[in-house]
Amino acid sequence: MRRIHLPPALHALLNGVSQIFLQANPVCGLMILVTISLYAPSLLPGGLLGLISGTLTARCLAYERQDIELGLYGYNSTLLGLLITLVLGPSAPALLLVALAGALSSLLQRRLLQTMRERGGPAVFTLAFVLFGWLALAGAGMLGSVADARAHESGLDGLVAIGAMASGMGQVMFLGEPAAGLCLLLAVLIADRRAGLWALCGSAVGVYAALLTGVTESQALAGLAGYNPALAALALSQMHRSALMPALGIALAIGSKLVFDQLGLPALTMPFILSCWTVALGVRLAQHRLDIRLA
Repeated sequence: MRRIHLPPALHALLNGVSQIFLQANPVCGLMILVTISLYAPSLLPGGLLGLISGTLTARCLAYERQDIELGLYGYNSTLLGLLITLVLGPSAPALLLVALAGALSSLLQRRLLQTMRERGGPAVFTLAFVLFGWLALAGAGMLGSVADARAHESGLDGLVAIGAMASGMGQVMFLGEPAAGLCLLLAVLIADRRAGLWALCGSAVGVYAALLTGVTESQALAGLAGYNPALAALALSQMHRSALMPALGIALAIGSKLVFDQLGLPALTMPFILSCWTVALGVRLAQHRLDIRLA
């Protein structure tokens, strides 16, 4: 296939969107934006403003060019824009908060990336989004409202359960419609087929585990229990060729989500982050013990 050459700024922006699913693929990013415009047009202004704010801040502060082009300063700010717009609506104060949060997320992202590279720490993933997301929700006094805004009433049957698996993909970006989830899944499959299949697997296991552990049916079928296992499986499938690590990440993400539910704190993508960190720590400890035995 003939490669399409895009202006560097547009390339960086589209990569920033695709990095929400840990991809650096402009086609994937474009499909994600189209999906938002089709299924949640009210969230699009916030998402775009956040994307531009985060990426532009990195450019203005002369951060590493390769990191900017890979979209590493776009995905946290895009998620923040979607979250803030979901909770506060596309009002002028909300959009101003989106621009500010997007810029601040890039400052934190820079520090996190430096720490990771200099000290060999774990991948930062969406940590900046989670921290600023909690701060924004707390400031708005809406820490408990995110799940309610994303859940839909529906009866349980086979077709709805299948749709819930797709919704788990959509809920990564606060999109509860199964069709939106399918579009996002297709975008990821285009970028990385193996990662996309693992993400779908993680969402499916998360949804059914939620139904078994007593989570309300509406939240389970809306995919709210599926997006963290989906992200964990996607991320770990790209880091490890063995199926054991993504499977372990799915289980850890599900367990972490249950803890956040008990605490009454919106999990956002923190269970995904914690599960990947736990797997990374386990792998490092295992390698260290092996090195000691061989020495």
